[in-house]
Amino acid sequence: MAGGGFGNEGGNLKRAHLYEYKITNYFIFACLVAATGGSLFGYDLGVSGGVTSMDDFLKEFFPKIYRRKQEHLHETDYCKYDNQLLTLFTSSLYFAGLVSTFGASYVTRNKGRRASILVGAVSFFLGGAINAGAVNITMLIIGRILLGAGIGFGNQAVPLYLSEMAPAKHRGAVNQLFQFTTCMGILIANLINYKTDKIHKWGWRLSLGLATVPATLMFVGGLALPETPNSLVEQGRLEEAKRVLVKVRGTPNVDAEFADLIEASDAAQAIKHPFRNLLQRKNRPQLVLGALGIPAFQQLTGMNSILFYAPILFQTLGFGSGASLISSVLTSGMLVLATLVSMALVDRFGRRAFFLEAGFEMFCYMIAVAITLAFKFGEGETLPKAIGWFLVVIICLFVFAYGRSWGPLGWLVPSELFPLETRSAGQSMVVCVNLLFTALIAQCFLVSLCHLKYGIFLLFAGLIFIMSSFIFFLLPETKRVPIEEVYLLWKDHWFWKKYVEEDDEKDIKKPTT
Repeated sequence: MAGGGFGNEGGNLKRAHLYEYKITNYFIFACLVAATGGSLFGYDLGVSGGVTSMDDFLKEFFPKIYRRKQEHLHETDYCKYDNQLLTLFTSSLYFAGLVSTFGASYVTRNKGRRASILVGAVSFFLGGAINAGAVNITMLIIGRILLGAGIGFGNQAVPLYLSEMAPAKHRGAVNQLFQFTTCMGILIANLINYKTDKIHKWGWRLSLGLATVPATLMFVGGLALPETPNSLVEQGRLEEAKRVLVKVRGTPNVDAEFADLIEASDAAQAIKHPFRNLLQRKNRPQLVLGALGIPAFQQLTGMNSILFYAPILFQTLGFGSGASLISSVLTSGMLVLATLVSMALVDRFGRRAFFLEAGFEMFCYMIAVAITLAFKFGEGETLPKAIGWFLVVIICLFVFAYGRSWGPLGWLVPSELFPLETRSAGQSMVVCVNLLFTALIAQCFLVSLCHLKYGIFLLFAGLIFIMSSFIFFLLPETKRVPIEEVYLLWKDHWFWKKYVEEDDEKDIKKPTT
């Protein structure tokens, strides 16, 4: 394990060639059930933007925006939806998720990954029920906070669960089940919004209330889930851990992998303050890349702005309500397709290749959107239909590039980087940073669109260039590297080796406590 490896130069953990496994029905069941946690996040991403563009919802809670919308129904207007209370409806969920992730870290480490999955399902169910019955903005915000807590717990536990259950050779594809169910949640939410938009007076309640369905599936399935062997070893339940490992791997020959788990756990038990340990010099690569850089940059691509505000964005472009929802279905369908491509190929071509190739595409698409909008958009004129559909195509291509790179890899790569002793704390930081930037962008996107106009897309293009450079220079390739041996990569990296080598020398002289 990484933490233990720094004390003994990692020599005892190079057993990957001895690992054996088969793909068993038990393993498939566990991963599919756990991955439903992504559908919670996805459903909310998809449903929020659609509901906030529905006339019946706006009439009841945001009448001023409804009147402004009607005044500019078929015109382009950057500021049509600029309202901080409306964006607070969306972003409050992510601020709540940000706070809840610290509690989720404790539960995940001490009670197990399965416990966090169950807590997340219950919280999300309650939030969906309250939102469906809301009669004022206060009820909406309370419901959103409960939904956010559910997402905080789910996003903390599910990527860890999938990475720990998966054999190294297939870890990329298995972990991306989380992104796949997220994308399916977005697609299903957009399809539901398209139908409920036609149910006047209460259609929006149905959209929000159906959030209870994925929460119920996650809870019922979670009751039947096994805990991960890594978590069981961490809790000292060694016999049970080995039984689960044998069952998941489909072979009794698990001694090498089990020995690595025990060594990793021994190192983890020596760490009493995992968050403080994460700040140590030897963990600088994981902190900078996994806990801070990748989750922040995942949101700074601008993708989630497009996801939560796709119907609003397309209405701002001059599309009618129905057409904007159809466009949202189209973009979310592209996201699902892209995730399938990534699942099939990421363990073959690697993480870096997907990050860098898609980053180049995304940069070009954002520039194209900005140039297109710079001509006439925002002058109170009707947007020509050809230009409108050109923008839809460009946005779909952007979504396809993101959906096979920063979308799934933004969760996969951080879950691979942390050693066991800081894994729950590290994943908590991942979710916290991710939700912080998600909330900030949710809160700021519409007002930024109003004031920066097409410049907001140039800003995203610049950020995509920066994050692609970040990946190019600082991230080593992790494909097919066993999760408990990823730490060895830092010792061979041109930049990070100076951090871990200096700490190795200190650890040899003085054991880590």
